[in-house]
Amino acid sequence: MSDTRGAKDPHPTLRDVAREAKVSAMTVSRVLRDDPKVAPDTAARVRAVADELGYRRNEMARSLRLGGGTGLVGLVVTNLANPFYSRLALGVDAVVSGHGLKTVIGNTGHDLASERSLVEGLVARRVDGIIVVPAGDDQRHLAAAAAGGVPIVVASRPPRGFSADCVLVDDHGGACAATRSLLAAGHRRIGFVGPAPSVYTGAERLRGYTDALADAGITRDETHLRLGPQDTDEAARATAELLALPDPPTALFCSNNRNTIGAFRAIRAAGTDIALAGFDDFELADVLGLPLVIAAYDSDELGRQAGRLLVRRLGEDIAGRGPAPIHRAVIPTSLVRYGLP
Repeated sequence: MSDTRGAKDPHPTLRDVAREAKVSAMTVSRVLRDDPKVAPDTAARVRAVADELGYRRNEMARSLRLGGGTGLVGLVVTNLANPFYSRLALGVDAVVSGHGLKTVIGNTGHDLASERSLVEGLVARRVDGIIVVPAGDDQRHLAAAAAGGVPIVVASRPPRGFSADCVLVDDHGGACAATRSLLAAGHRRIGFVGPAPSVYTGAERLRGYTDALADAGITRDETHLRLGPQDTDEAARATAELLALPDPPTALFCSNNRNTIGAFRAIRAAGTDIALAGFDDFELADVLGLPLVIAAYDSDELGRQAGRLLVRRLGEDIAGRGPAPIHRAVIPTSLVRYGLP
């Protein structure tokens, strides 16, 4: 067998084994389940490659075969209509599918009761683990699931009241940088449109906006804040209210992509010129024809990081080793400028 890989990957996946053995990922999965229908020479080749790469997910496969799990991973998000969550889901699936796991997605609509019901249903169906974007700070149902032995990874918002691996975005830093870009362009009356600060991301992005103003010697004007919009229609109405003020803002910071799109619609409907900054990149942002600055980040990577943390946690549990230290990852942001020289 030729060695073209260079240094050995410390975390080889099922797909790595399939590629090196020149078979499908399904064939590798069947070999690891001791499927008698796989040709003996193929099974031997797959096992040899798995041993050479140091692949150890056969322990997980054996656990599944003996009834220790279902091979399913739950992903619970707050708003599937937001492209951010579809990208996050793709990132999660790209990782867990390489370890023979399937992703089951549930949408809560920002409703805590729906989230609780979804999580309890997933636990009842014996999923191997759950990745969740919490709808709020009441996470007792997640704590109960974790205490019951279900590995939990929290994404986009931190765990509350219990310990769990989590992946966050640099919400404060991104909002601060986007607001500073408006200040650098000469704006002093900068409005804010975004979800209520009861949500972690909303609070952190509002804090970043406020800190950027304070650093420039500007006190936040409460009349220029519209806290609560969750979708584009609500954001459009909130922006229209700001534009109708006697002394309206000359620029806006919107704390997520749905708010930015809603604000754009209101600005176009009003026929006014106003600078816009937002958080979360989105498709067609480059063709709006409006000065626009976005605090962007790799939402796929957010999902991939969450998937890696869950796979690591599952590996620790199946191997019978002690629990790994709790890990907290932060995805950085960068500014993307559209419609600007």
